[in-house]
Amino acid sequence: MEKEITINGLKLCYDESGPDGAPPVILMHGWGCEHSTVASIANAINSKLKVYSLDLPGHGKSQEPPQPWGIEKFADLIEDFITTLNLSNPILIGHSFGGRISIVLGSRIKTNKIVLVDSAGIKPHHSLKYYLKVYSFKTAKKVLPILFGKKKGHELIDAWRGKAGSADYRQSSPMMRSVMSICVNEDLKHLMPSIKAPTLLIWGENDTATPLSDAKTMERLIPDAGLVSFPEAGHYSFLDNPGQFRAVIQSFLLK
Repeated sequence: MEKEITINGLKLCYDESGPDGAPPVILMHGWGCEHSTVASIANAINSKLKVYSLDLPGHGKSQEPPQPWGIEKFADLIEDFITTLNLSNPILIGHSFGGRISIVLGSRIKTNKIVLVDSAGIKPHHSLKYYLKVYSFKTAKKVLPILFGKKKGHELIDAWRGKAGSADYRQSSPMMRSVMSICVNEDLKHLMPSIKAPTLLIWGENDTATPLSDAKTMERLIPDAGLVSFPEAGHYSFLDNPGQFRAVIQSFLLK
């Protein structure tokens, strides 16, 4: 059942499924997605668990943040959601960007269990080519308005940004582009040792967005973590290998 709630002036939409009174689950999707993207995860566990699958701010039917947020602000909002609905000791499940939020929350609130699915949270190591592109863009941001005037200069910068950015970046609104720029550069490794809940890492071995090496780092840093990886699966391992994914998550959460 789709619902909406206003938290600190921001409209947050979510889907609620599962039996009343069952242990609560907060399910958070990845960047550029919405709660329907992870519906198969909810359906795998909502026979015994109460699942709250969120449209994260700026996604689906939820409002954008009022200003460029870092990941801590997203975590603050979800923590307020948990408090408002009086959800005690929730299970956290996060895919990709939703995993970032789960890592922050798991490091600071009491949680039952955590599932990180192809999770972001480790700042990638970039090549020299990447840094040359970044610094060229930063130089252009300063020089083009001087050479061509403010209006034309900013048009050229926006065109450059659109061509150079990732698909997720290009498809985002100006506000969410700013949010993405902040969040992707946040490294959460320092928070991982503070996660006390049992944590399951589920990964696609062919994930190029958040590579398997990230999962192995998380497994090492999170005190009570275990890793399951699927051959031939990518960044959406729950869609690439739905049968095994369902079996693994049910074994961890329902037995």
